[in-house]
Amino acid sequence: MSRATSFTALLLVASLSPCLCFAQKAASPAAPPAGPPPPRPVEGQGQLDASPSLFAVLTAINAAGYDANLDSPTNSPLRAAVRKWVEARNPPALRRLKQFFTDHHQADPNADLSQYISFALATYGPPDFKPILPDNQQPPDVAALEGFTEIMTDFYRQADLESAWKQAQPLFEQAIERYHEPVTQAVLESNAFLRNPTSGTRGHRFQVFVDLLAAPNQVHTRVYGDYYFVVVTPSVDLRIRDIRHAYLDYLVDPLAIRNSKFFDKKKGLGDLAQASPILAEDYKNDFVRLASMCMVRAIEARLDGPSGSAYVEQSMKEGFILTAYFYEALPAYEKQDLAFRMYLPEMIDHLDVAKEDKRIAQIEFVSQRVTRVAKSAPKAAEPPLTGAAADLATAGQLYAAHNFSAARNAYRKVIEQSADKPLQAKAFFGLGRIAALEKHPELAVQMLERTLELDPEPFERAWAYVYLARLVLAAEEPEVEAALKYYQAALAVQGASEGATKAARQEMSTVAAAIKQAKP
Repeated sequence: MSRATSFTALLLVASLSPCLCFAQKAASPAAPPAGPPPPRPVEGQGQLDASPSLFAVLTAINAAGYDANLDSPTNSPLRAAVRKWVEARNPPALRRLKQFFTDHHQADPNADLSQYISFALATYGPPDFKPILPDNQQPPDVAALEGFTEIMTDFYRQADLESAWKQAQPLFEQAIERYHEPVTQAVLESNAFLRNPTSGTRGHRFQVFVDLLAAPNQVHTRVYGDYYFVVVTPSVDLRIRDIRHAYLDYLVDPLAIRNSKFFDKKKGLGDLAQASPILAEDYKNDFVRLASMCMVRAIEARLDGPSGSAYVEQSMKEGFILTAYFYEALPAYEKQDLAFRMYLPEMIDHLDVAKEDKRIAQIEFVSQRVTRVAKSAPKAAEPPLTGAAADLATAGQLYAAHNFSAARNAYRKVIEQSADKPLQAKAFFGLGRIAALEKHPELAVQMLERTLELDPEPFERAWAYVYLARLVLAAEEPEVEAALKYYQAALAVQGASEGATKAARQEMSTVAAAIKQAKP
């Protein structure tokens, strides 16, 4: 990045500028075992900045089939732009990349993304993506991606992602500016409350990356060595509260560990948190960690003012059983002159185990966390359809109403009146579906093959492959190998609908299982 900053001049990642064309006219931290520290930040990188490693890795998975929330208006234009960039260059490693992504696909989209974020943060980044930690100390989700480093190294070079990264810089700066002031304020507010002269423990670093290539409205945190990472994805509302929460955790947790001998006298209270059905196991198994997060939540509540009491109550119900105590103890801290790190032993000492035991016994633990509903960017009003596009919409409505005769005539009208290939592809796709429903398989195959010849959009392309797979399997002499190739082609379509991708994956798995069972 062009500007070196600290938290008084913070940076943030964003998307490619609208004028840049990528066409070829060309929630919980997971700490691995102790090991070598992560790399020092690249020259000029601030504590809130862009990550070339995240940029490269998430460009790769987008090209490989990561389509979660692809139709959300909250997505950054960067996500579509890097897909076009890769498509225009068609790097040889893309085939291996797609196969790797398919082999390591997870049903939960967040988990699917999370493993690649972990990989990006646990490496030294491009061009070689060498791991920071030894193999036997890799985070579990990174260890599961064995072989990805070699693919990323080839893909990065072949797709010329270094050039893509450089061209993206102007809009990185624009989005950085959007976060600069509120994050700076949140950090200063936290430091002021704790009377903290520096931003954390010596030798430790708090680093925020905002990634615009992932699905919107997510926050991921990692602790690797002495580094605390926060990754924020696109959102309408800035994720300032989440960043403040992470920063307080970064500041408070080392203090809790340093004072663990004082907490040992109170750790019997930790048994009372075991009854919470949603409290994470690392909190149930580590009383100091639980107490640390209770302090973080109590401080957040104090910073929130009068509205903070509701957050305290909710925290108690979620299993953070000491939040109320620390919330009530903090005013005494605020009235004296010691810094929080110096006052903490006294605060722990004043914790009355019997009193808190009675308070905690009255808690009704909840079975679900309160989640914030994220805003979506408003969709631009679409102009009214005219001509062949209007006829196509009419045909779709007739098809949905099962008026296949009228729908067929409407689709044919589109083909006759429009020279636009994608529109024609939609019409042939409609005719293919009608033929299949009316049990004319040969005609259906012809229409769907014609669809694929007309450069269809991802929705029609992927579903055409799925329908062709179904048709060859339903033939008098099923063509199993052809069906598998069609399913694989559907999974390779960038921007395919989740429905088509899910159907292809499930049906291909069923066919493969049947083949395996049939073998002697």
